This record gives sequence, C-alpha cells and structure tokens, in this order.
Amino acid sequence: QRVNVTVRSGLPMVLSGSAEPCAQLQVSSIGVVGSAEQNQRHSARFFDVLTAKLGLGPERIVIRFYPLEPWQIGKNRTVMTFL
Repeated sequence: QRVNVTVRSGLPMVLSGSAEPCAQLQVSSIGVVGSAEQNQRHSARFFDVLTAKLGLGPERIVIRFYPLEPWQIGKNRTVMTFL
C-alpha cells in the first residue's frame, strides 16, 4: 500500500566514470529512511534483490534515500498528515 515503483529503462547513465550497465534506485518514504542505521539495513536488502534480478555487480548500483514528511505527499485530495 505504501510503496510505489517507477522503472525507467534505457536511460543513458554513467556511474564512476563508466557507461557500462548500471542502476540507480531512489527510495523515499515517511518515517522509514530517516537514519543511517535504517538505511544500512534497507540498502543490504535492496542490493540483494537488485544484484540478483539485474545481474549487476554491487559496484554498478547506487541507492539514494530521501526521508519525507507526511505533509510532502498528497493523496486522496489531501496530504498524508491527515490520512
């Protein structure tokens, strides 16, 4: 219910100076990605899935975490603060 995924394939990307296949995952969430300890656990799980599914080495993947506040997400004609 609280996870949305957007996949944009075929985009030109350069990671660490190389245009070899790579991936960038952006994760934003309310109250789930707010600390280094939380993100370290999430990162390990995401890397396990991404390396297995995409066939990429972990050095070819970057994950960016964005903590959000409930007032920053609109849903059902209001914001999450009021849901």
